[in-house]
Amino acid sequence: MTETNKSNLICVGVVAGSFGVRGEVRLKSYCAVPEDIELYSPLSDETGRTRYPLVLTRAIKNGFAARLGGVETKEEADALKGLRLYAHRDQLPSLPDDEFYHADLIGLEVYDTGGTLLGKVISVQNHGASDLLEISGPGLKTPVLMPFTLAAVPTVDLNQGRLIADPPEGLF
Repeated sequence: MTETNKSNLICVGVVAGSFGVRGEVRLKSYCAVPEDIELYSPLSDETGRTRYPLVLTRAIKNGFAARLGGVETKEEADALKGLRLYAHRDQLPSLPDDEFYHADLIGLEVYDTGGTLLGKVISVQNHGASDLLEISGPGLKTPVLMPFTLAAVPTVDLNQGRLIADPPEGLF
C-alpha cells in the first residue's frame, strides 16, 4: 500500500464473522457514532481496490448485522472474518484540533520535553478507559504503553511527524 493511499484511508470497522445463514456479516464499527459507518459506503479493503457497498440491517450485541455487496452466503461471510473496512478520509468529518484519527498517530516519532527521541508510535489501543499509545524505540526492550492524555502528550505535530511527551515518572 502506498503512503499516499494509506493516509487517505481510515479504518472505520471490521467484519467480526457471519450473522445468520443468508450472507449477513457481524460488523464492529469504530465510528464515534457507530451507525455512521453506513454513511461512508461503499467501504474498501486496506488496498482501496476492493469496494463493499454496506447496508446495516439491525443492531446486535457488540455491533451490527449488515449486508456487504457481493456477499450472498454464510460461507462467503465467514471468509471475510477479520476484514478491516476503510473509508476515504475526505468522506469523514473534520476533527476538532484536540482529536486525531488513530491512523495519523501511528508512525509519529515520540520526543520527551527535553528533545530526546524516545521511540515511535506503533499502535493505538483502547481497553475501555482511554487511548494508549504503544511506543517502540531503540532503548526499549519491550514496547511501552503511554496514556494518550493532554498531561502525557501535550503536543501532537502531524506536519512534523512527531509528538512531544511528558510521560509519567519511570515509564521510560
